[in-house]
Formats: sequence, C-alpha cells, structure tokens
Amino acid sequence: MSLFSIFNVAGSGMAAQSLRLNTVASNLANADSVASTPEAAYRAREPLFAAMQGQPGSGNAAGEGVQVLGLSESQSAIPSRYEPGNPLADADGNVYASNVNPVDELVNMISASRSYQNNVEVMNTTKQLMVKTLDLGK
Repeated sequence: MSLFSIFNVAGSGMAAQSLRLNTVASNLANADSVASTPEAAYRAREPLFAAMQGQPGSGNAAGEGVQVLGLSESQSAIPSRYEPGNPLADADGNVYASNVNPVDELVNMISASRSYQNNVEVMNTTKQLMVKTLDLGK
C-alpha cells in the first residue's frame, strides 16, 4: 500500500463517519416527534458500511476503504401514548412516537466522532512521514 492510498482509505473513512454523524443528528432531531399512525412515525436510521476491496490481481488483499451501502431503518416497536388532546391523536386518542433511543444515538455520536478523529490523525501522520521523506533528499 502506497502512502497516497492511505489518504484514500482515511478519506473514505472520514466521509463514512461524517454520514454517520449526520444520521445521528437526524435521529436526535426526530426523537420527540409523534405521528397519527405507526406507519407514519419516524424510525431510527443507521448507515450500512462495507469494506471496499482492492483491485483484482493487484496483490493487495486488504480493504481499500469504506463504502456506504445505504441506510437501514430500525424495526423495533413504535411506542404509543394516550394523548387525546393531541391534534395528531387517532380515534382511540393514541399518538405514535419515534423509536429513537437518545442514549444509543449519543453513543453512536461519540463513536463516530472518535473514528473521524482517528482518520484525521492517520492523514496527519502520513503527511508528516511524506514531508520527512522529502526532507531526507535535501
């Protein structure tokens, strides 16, 4: 693996963690939303990642970065609350809340933030190594 491909790997990791942070922000923004039916209630989302494989025949079996496969929605139960005064209440007086767990989202936010920081450190270290290598030629 060349030093230049390290930038590609770390950059794809940073892009993936940025998407993860945006998804967490979206989930937290909708954590207290309610709807009139369980189908209309907001469901927590989470990005799906996969390792990108190197080119066939390149001799590099290690992954070449991260690719985003898409977003998945949580299949956990949608909680209902009895709020007959709510304008979104159904005929029985129930409203349906999102299935976002704020504690899980905060853990995801911390994890994504740390992963992003680690990728930044990888890029900075690689840059420093390249500069030191160039300084050897002076």
